[in-house]
Amino acid sequence: MPNSDSRVAVAILTHNRCPEVLRSLERLTSLPEKPAIVLVDNASSDGTVEAVSARYPEVEVIRSTTNLGAAGRNLALLRLNAPYVALSDDDTWWQPGSLARARELFDAHPRLAVATARVLVGPEEELDPTCLVMEASPLAAEPGLPGRPLLGFLAGASVVRREAFLEAGGFNERLFLGGEEQWVAAELASRGWWLCYVPEMVVHHHPSPHREASRRRWHEVRNALWFAWLRRPPSSALACTLWLARTRRFSDMWRGLLAALSGLPRIWNMRRIVPENVEEGFRRLDAMEREHRCGASAERRRKIAGVSP
Repeated sequence: MPNSDSRVAVAILTHNRCPEVLRSLERLTSLPEKPAIVLVDNASSDGTVEAVSARYPEVEVIRSTTNLGAAGRNLALLRLNAPYVALSDDDTWWQPGSLARARELFDAHPRLAVATARVLVGPEEELDPTCLVMEASPLAAEPGLPGRPLLGFLAGASVVRREAFLEAGGFNERLFLGGEEQWVAAELASRGWWLCYVPEMVVHHHPSPHREASRRRWHEVRNALWFAWLRRPPSSALACTLWLARTRRFSDMWRGLLAALSGLPRIWNMRRIVPENVEEGFRRLDAMEREHRCGASAERRRKIAGVSP
């Protein structure tokens, strides 16, 4: 393996998680690929910038004066020159060899825009359940696709083609955090780019204890509603709205709904229905989620009743 792979860089996003980002940088700066690394600090107040600059002077730090949410990643991609960029959270890092494999795949497949890795969680290295969902993708794969086809990705565990990502507009600042990947994925797919799951690439995720779970949940509802209303046909938008109302916590649903309605006039100019082939993919994913949820609910009822399947 070469001493340095200048074609793949790493972009990290952080906010007030100094211990976590220092731990991740310890792994990332030791990778055999020796990628260029850019850290975007989303207005941290815990000394993250100073600590990173002192311990890892080779890491370029971009300090945002406001918390941009996921859109902070755009700053890193605009700064980097590498054609392929591995996205990382402050509590994730790439396994040695994965970035080299990503470079090989992107070089070999000019239409590939996003490759999402297999994610191993915690010291026990348990497989993230999302990986099982991606592995079971019901989408039709085009010939030559180097993995299971996707219409979404994990922002902390994916490599993107920089040109395609920026062409698609990157992450939207209005979404902040919570399902922001779906918007980028839909735009990429609408432009004919490929997205896929590549389990031979591996990311380690040691979840931070400092997580704003309640805020993330209603953000996810709001962003999912906006996506349904602005990017999908009316019938699908209605079905998605009703499904969210059935499956989300009452408090999260209502808070997300109110936020979606109040913010809708400001983002209505984003309304653009995806092409029919992309919408067909989303319909397949909707059907898969409903089948999975119904099956899981039935399984829980059987366990509660003490009945074997």
